[in-house]
Amino acid sequence: MSGEAPGSVRTAALAAFTAGFVDTVGFVGLFGLFTAHVTGNFVLIGAAIVTHHTGIIAKLLALPTFIVAVAATSLFLRHCRRTGRPQVAPVLVAEAALLTAFMALGLTLGPFKGGDQPAAILVGLTGVLAMGVQNAAARTVFAHLSPTTVMTGNVTQIVLDLVSLTEGEISRADALARIRKMAPPVGAFALGAIAGGLGFAAVGFWCILAGIVAILAALLVNRPSGASV
Repeated sequence: MSGEAPGSVRTAALAAFTAGFVDTVGFVGLFGLFTAHVTGNFVLIGAAIVTHHTGIIAKLLALPTFIVAVAATSLFLRHCRRTGRPQVAPVLVAEAALLTAFMALGLTLGPFKGGDQPAAILVGLTGVLAMGVQNAAARTVFAHLSPTTVMTGNVTQIVLDLVSLTEGEISRADALARIRKMAPPVGAFALGAIAGGLGFAAVGFWCILAGIVAILAALLVNRPSGASV
């Protein structure tokens, strides 16, 4: 794919929406667990030690679970490359399936009284697995897209480009191209985060359907006839 095709912008926005949505649902519904921005759990572990909040076990297990998901996804994609099989569709289907499991387990096992309940930990780590797949895909088959799970780098680059434009330090076309690439995921992530909070407050884990639909929409955007990847 040359340039930043409309399909790429849509894919990045849909993935970022899902990440913001699922991260917020995990935080609100699972006692402060980050499922996408897993390193953020380190801060919460420190806070939990001091404040004696619940959920520290799930936060401790989030990183190794995330690593397993990333490693498994990488090995699967390597196998696909060796055998000449498609990579994009299976990864998106796997993420949608894990999000479905996340929702189903949350509905079946919840509500939870504390984050250290085995059932709450299981549900949370299922969400982490789903986001681990997305993170791995973002660095491999979707490496041409803007990052979709952590927005700090995107926001930093947008601000740098805006400042550079005022001083004429870089090519205006290059700066605007990067802004157009990174701004939609930032907006979509923020929208997903807001929708995730409101959705969970309204319907609980049923709201994960929105994330599943977003990933399935990304699958449609990236169908072979669409020439999106």
